[in-house]
This record gives sequence, C-alpha cells and structure tokens, in this order.
Amino acid sequence: LSSRWGTCWFKVELSIPTAWAGREVHFIWESDGEGMVWRDAQPVQGLTKEGEKTSYILTSSLKETEPHSLMLYVELACNGLFGAGKGSMIAPPDPEKRFTLSKAELVVFNRDVYELLVDLEILLDMAKLLGEEDQRSFQALYTANQMVNVCDVMDPSTFPAARDLAAEIFSQRNGESQHTIHAMGHCHIDSAWLWPYEETIRKCARSWVTVIRLMEHNPELTFACSQAQQFEWVRSVYPGLYARIQDFVAKGQFIPVGGTWVEMDGNLPSGESMVRQFLQGQRFFQEQFGRLCSEFWLPDTFGYSAQLPQLMRGCGIRRFLTQKLSWNLVNTFPHHTFFWEGIDGSRVLTHFPPGDSYGMHGQVEEVLKTLKNNKDKGYVNHSAFLFGFGDGGGGPTQKMLDRMKRMRDTDGLPRVQLSTPDQLFSILEKDSSHLCTWVGELFLELHNGTYTTQAQIKKGNRECERILHDVEVLSTLAVARDSTFQYPASQLQQLWRLLLLNQFHDVLPGSCIQLVVEDALQYYTEIRRAGAVLQEEAVQGLCRDLLQPEVGSTQSTLVLNTLPWERTEVISRSGPPGAETLAMVTVPSMGYTIVREPLLPPQLVTVWKQEDGSVVMENGVIAVCLDAMGRLTSLQLVGSERESVADGCCANQFALFDDVPLYWDAWDVMDYHLETRKPVTTLLKPLNVTLGGGLRGSASFSLQVGKSSTLTQEIILDATSPYLRFLTQVEWKEAHKFLKVEFPVQVRSTNATYEIQFGHLQRPTHRNTSWDWARFEVWAHKWLDLSEHGFGVALLNDCKYGASALGNVLSLSLLRAPKSPDAMADIGYHEFTYAVMPHQGSFQEAGVIQCAYNLNFPLHTVPTSSAQCPTWSAFSVSSPAVVLETVKQAEDRPEAMVVRLYEAHGSTVVAWLQTSLLVKEAMLCDLLEQPVKGGCLPLEPGGVRLSFTPFHVLSLLLVL
Repeated sequence: LSSRWGTCWFKVELSIPTAWAGREVHFIWESDGEGMVWRDAQPVQGLTKEGEKTSYILTSSLKETEPHSLMLYVELACNGLFGAGKGSMIAPPDPEKRFTLSKAELVVFNRDVYELLVDLEILLDMAKLLGEEDQRSFQALYTANQMVNVCDVMDPSTFPAARDLAAEIFSQRNGESQHTIHAMGHCHIDSAWLWPYEETIRKCARSWVTVIRLMEHNPELTFACSQAQQFEWVRSVYPGLYARIQDFVAKGQFIPVGGTWVEMDGNLPSGESMVRQFLQGQRFFQEQFGRLCSEFWLPDTFGYSAQLPQLMRGCGIRRFLTQKLSWNLVNTFPHHTFFWEGIDGSRVLTHFPPGDSYGMHGQVEEVLKTLKNNKDKGYVNHSAFLFGFGDGGGGPTQKMLDRMKRMRDTDGLPRVQLSTPDQLFSILEKDSSHLCTWVGELFLELHNGTYTTQAQIKKGNRECERILHDVEVLSTLAVARDSTFQYPASQLQQLWRLLLLNQFHDVLPGSCIQLVVEDALQYYTEIRRAGAVLQEEAVQGLCRDLLQPEVGSTQSTLVLNTLPWERTEVISRSGPPGAETLAMVTVPSMGYTIVREPLLPPQLVTVWKQEDGSVVMENGVIAVCLDAMGRLTSLQLVGSERESVADGCCANQFALFDDVPLYWDAWDVMDYHLETRKPVTTLLKPLNVTLGGGLRGSASFSLQVGKSSTLTQEIILDATSPYLRFLTQVEWKEAHKFLKVEFPVQVRSTNATYEIQFGHLQRPTHRNTSWDWARFEVWAHKWLDLSEHGFGVALLNDCKYGASALGNVLSLSLLRAPKSPDAMADIGYHEFTYAVMPHQGSFQEAGVIQCAYNLNFPLHTVPTSSAQCPTWSAFSVSSPAVVLETVKQAEDRPEAMVVRLYEAHGSTVVAWLQTSLLVKEAMLCDLLEQPVKGGCLPLEPGGVRLSFTPFHVLSLLLVL
C-alpha cells in the first residue's frame, strides 16, 4: 500500500471455531500503517504496531450465545505513528514508501501466561533497578527464581502457585512516608507535525476509541486530554465516538484539560492570540462538558512566555503542567514543583512530572526515575506520571495498567495510584507554602531555530493577527454607529479558529512537513481573503454616509486608524488612473478623517548622492548616511551630535552563517553557528536614489547572498518619521544557511529589552553564566531595544521573531534553510520590513512601542468623493503607558463590547479611557468576559478611570 495520507479499507469476515468455547479470542492485525477496526458502522479499536496495539478482543470468554461469525472492517492508513519519513523519523516523507500488512489472524489469548509474564517483568526490574544495597531487590530476585522453579510451562495448573508467590511480594505495603505517584492516562497528539491536519483527525479517533474501550474494562482508568480543536474534529467526523466520550467525561474518567484551542507555541503568538486560545478553548469545554479546565496543559512547547501566568489567571486557571524544560541542552532546571511568577507578579502553581516525560509505559524504571529525579524532595511528596504512547497518538495500553496495578502499594517502590490532575494539584496546593518561586520566562535552551524557520508561516501569523484585530475594531465601531450593521461573530470565530490552529506548536514554529506548511499557508490565504471582505463591509457600515458619491465634489480619501493614538504619517493614495500619490495625514485615535488637501510637514525629506556613491537622507528628525552597499555608516538624531552607529562599524550589515544542527534540523540553531559568520559583501547593484525626497526619500541596492540567493532592499525615510525603514525582498535558494542583519550601535548596556505579549522583558547582552550563554538566540515580537541612560536604539519589524543582542550588536534573524522535515523549507521569495529607530531618553518616553505598532498596523485608505470633512475618534487613552489592544463585541452580549488594555511601560499608572460612544454601563471583566465581582466603574466626564500596575492586562465590558 502506498497512497500516502490516504486510507485503504479491508473487509474481514471471521468465523470462530466452536471448539474455542470459554476461551478469550483476539483478532490480531499487524501492519506498519496505523489501523482502525470498525464494527457495526462504528470505530471500536485503534491498531498501531508502534503503539503496542495489535489486537482487538472479540470476547473474553466465548459463550454459545455469542455470535461465532462476524464481519469487521479495518481502515488502514499509509503512515506510521510518526508519519512516513525516509530513513529517519524527521526526514521528509518518502513518496515511494510502501506499507505492508504482515499479519491478520484469529487467536486464543492465554490470559494466565500473560499475567505471569507481567509479574516476572516487574520482579526482575525491581531486582535489577533497586540496587545491591536494597534488600528488596534480592527479595524480588529470590521470588522470581522461586516462580521459575514452581512453574511448569507445559502444565497450566502450576501457574496459580507461581502467581501467588508474586502476589505476596506485591502485597507487602509501603510505609506512610513513601512518595505517591499520580498516574494519569495520556496521549499527546500533535495537531500536525510529520503528518497533515487531516491525518490528525484519524489519529484522535484511533487513540480515543482505544481509551474508551480500556475504560470499559478498567473503570479506575483516568485519561487527561487537551486541545478543544481535536474534540471538535471528533465531534464533527465521529459523532458516535464523541457521544461515548461525553459519557466518560461525565463519569470523571475522560478529563478535558488545558483550556486552550490547541497546545499552541508558547513564545510567538501575540498576547491577544493567547487570550483567544483560552477564550475559544474554555468556552468550548464549558459548552460541551459543562466545565472549565482548571489546569493549563502544555507539555511539549518550546518555551513559555513570562506573560502566561497572568493570562492563565485571567481565564480561571491557577495550575500549570509541562515537562519540556527537561530538554534543556545546557542547564538543568532546578525544580519540578514550584510557583511560576509572570512579569506582572501573577503566580501559578507549576508541576513538571519528575520522570521528564509525558509518554511513560508504567515500568519500574520510570517510577524509580520519577522518585529519584524529583528536584523538590522534602517539599513535595507527590508527582504526576503521564502514561501512554504520544506525539503521534496511541495512548495507554492494558499492559501499562497491569504493570501499575502491581506497583499500587509495593514496599520498595513509590506508591502508584490512578489519579486526576485535580487530585494531584489539590494535594500540591495544600503543601505549597514552602515551594520556591521562579520569576520570568521559562526559556527552553533548545529549538531556538523555531523563531525563524518557515518565514512565510511567521509572516502569515503576524498579518492575520493584524487583520482580525482591524476587522474587530471596525466592525464593533460600525455596530456602535449603525444599529442595522450585523457584527460578523460567526465568521470571526471561524477565522480566529483557523489562526489559532496554525499556532499549534509544530506549525507556527515551522517544525512540520511540507504538506502542513501548504495547509497552513492556505488557511492564512483564507483569513486574508475573508478578512478583506469583512473589513470592507465594516468600513461601509461605519462610514456609509461619507462613502456615497456626491455630485460636484472633488476626489478625497477616507483614512482610518485602528490604533489608540493619533498618527501623522505619509500615505499612498490613488491619483490619476494607475498612479499613486503621496500625502501626509493626521488621523485621530481609533477613528477616521477625510483628506482633501494634504498637510505639509515642518521639513521635507532631502536625499542626495555623494561622489563616493554614498547617499545621505534627512527629514528633520533623523539623518542617515548609507554606503554603496546599503550599510549605515551614520545614523543621528537631528540637533544631536550623538552618533548611533558604533565607531568603525557599519549597521544594516547582512551576515550569513553555516547552520547545521546536531539532529533537530528545523528546530535547532546551535551556538557553534556563531563561529562561521561571513559578512555579505557581493554587490549586484550599488545603492541608487529611487525617490528624491519631498514626503518620502528612498534608495535601493541589490546583493548576492551565498551561492545563489539575491537580496534587494529599498531604504525608506518618510517626512517626520523617527525611524528608517528597510523594505527587503529576498530570493532565497540556500541550504543549511542562516541569514541575519546586524546593527552595531554606540550604546553600552548589560541588558537589552525585547517585546513579548502585553509587555516586555530584559535579557543580558553578555555571556557571564551558562544561563546567559544558553540564550544566544532569543525571541521578540515587534521590537527590541538597547538603551543606556538618556539614549538608545530600537529595531522594529513587521514579521520576524528571532533576535539577539551581544555586547553592542543588535541582530535580527531573517531566514533559515533546514532540510528536515521539509526539504523545501523557506526556499523561494520573501518580503519583509524592519526599521531602526535611534531615540533620546528611554524607549518608553521615545514612543518605541507606538512606532512598532504603527509599522505593523498601516493606516487604511478608501477613495471617496465626499464633500464633508469630518474627523471622528471612538477611543483614546490619557496615558502613553497604556495600550488599548482590543475592541470586540462581547461573546454573549451583542449590546456590549469588550475593550482590553494593558500597561506597556512597566509602571504603576492611572489612565482615563475616553470614548465618544454612548456608553450606558462599564464594568471590569476577566479574560473569559465574565464580570468581576464589584467591578462596576463610574462613567465620569473624563471617561472611565483605570488603575494599572506594571504589565497589568485589564478587560472592560462596555454596554451601549
């Protein structure tokens, strides 16, 4: 079979011999493709050789009344548990790979022999692993030896005596002080990775139907299951299975956890995207199962933003489970149970299963590791143990359960009890008063390449976050201005869910196969297309009167601003047919204006080329000098003698690095890549002036990068702009190379500042300790900044995430070229913009945060012929420290809107939210949009008064 990502169906007709009466009968199926048994038109059992599931139990004791002839169907997928890689797990899928059915048999299963073998396995592992200094190891070995002596394999009547010997050992109880392991069934299923989204739906069904079948035979089994998206897939495609899942959720065995739409990347989604992960996830679990999740569950993500604790708390979650930091390449994380404190001071109780895995098999070695590896002995005597095949699905097996039954309370081993996340965390909470606290991000010292790999996915994510922000702002304002306008709630939910799906922790990071990349890019195309339609409808609803053609009126431009501050910028607008003209406009905060006669800036941009081929540009705010290769030789604030570029250096210097990780190709960039730096110096077209000044000046050049790639850049300076933009186009054809752009600046500071979700944090610019050294490549959102007292330089970007600051050199990571698991990763055309912004004072005072937003959220222009010249603003905020991030319709109250603000400077501040809308009532709410007790806010002439502490996120319900 070779129809990759397709499935084949086998009709299986079975006839059980009458001579097998009273026997346990299994249908055996072994193939290297994943399978699913269907019976009576319903899925009943997943079959995965790699997941140790190769049999379907037809009967535990064949009775005369049971059917002896029956028909099954087996759906066989042309992929294994980990896809179809060629030669290695993470290699690109092999189009020639064949999948073979090697065994299809009807067999009698000897339960007595099986139980005897499990007894011996546990005893021999105890003998081997408890060590010579432990008398229990000798007792286990002695008992196993006795069992062999007693047991005659040809005489089943000797088996009970042998089993009694084992039972005697297993029944010798522990003392009261013994560590308790809370075992929970688990099946981590990557929503896409080495297989496409479509295959994940089948993986969920195969895995979960097997879990349900296990629960029917093992009522003590509990199973923790995350990702609302996967529940929704099964609900849509396998309704019969979903109904059974709902039954076991009600019984408390099948336990939804996590509270998010998918197990998303923990670094790159915006703050608002992370809120929506919880909002969509928690609402789904509430609607479907009548409960919210109380634990955030993210065991396999490549690092955790320092803003997550506040977002969890805002969504009703105070507990967090992961284990990924056990993968750290350099430093061992010092805790397994601790409080994690975010940048605003919010704390959540955090637990890493000390066995450092979410895919245990219930073996003695694993429970002993869980005990011995626990970093918080003395403080904590309970820990989680997640058992079941994972990543590609699979889940728990009967053998895992049978092993753990024997270790339930056996002297010499930790107690093993089947438990739930709530039981574990409730016990940890009672004993939490002496736990340590970790402050700031949980940085994974591995997989740093995922901040850069698959640049088109990164760009799609940033663009679609902007599109959905703008559609929500404009649609909400349209509803407020025009009661006939219908807020597109269901379309927006659909588009958000597509975006949230693509934020899964192997998609947005770029660590997936080519087929997943194609799916992800298609979803971004759909969001862009639908978003453009919704935006146009919202603008029509908001500005209908202004967009009606009027006889005799002159051509003008409607300009809309979706950000919460006034902006004065240069825009392009339609001129004569086929021509674009530039105009300078001032647009109020979260509002619009109509422009007929453009403004004149206090100073126009001047551009001149010097005899040596260099180009000088100035706009009254900044002055720059560029050499023939487009490098900045000088960058100054006008009126200041202060040079931003380090002496003897050039900024905007491209550098190419060899990028050959040890194994995880798309995931990792290793520290040794820094030793291979080669400046890009091959000039194809020297710098030439492309716009001679006025409202905008620009100059362009082209470079050859590596062996066969080209880079073209237009360097743009707009009138009044405090930053210089670099519009960059790359035709990228490299293999195992890493392209960065560097800005050596004349600034000295031991820390650089990086934007994260709803705030920022500092990271060292030195490599003093191993913890500093491990952060040679880090992530940021729209900006990073290096400042000393009174002066600094910021780098802004519109779609990049990888960055670093070493000494005085700021670097932005642009493109990688890994070959696994996608052999074509990043090959092709790329377009992106970054900017450099020197500033006096702190980055807060200089408006770096606002400038980075402006770069990412362009003004919207709509041609019109209105005779009116109104200017209208919906919202403004009195303090530059507070950002109004989100305006949307409330989920359950069409007459109300939700506005979300955050403190961005790291300060304690009082701010007034001012609005021109007719608001009847204002109240604080949580991130799930539930009103906060005692949260009613008075409506005063100055607006609504709000108090913020550093990086605090506040949400308000405004009733119109």
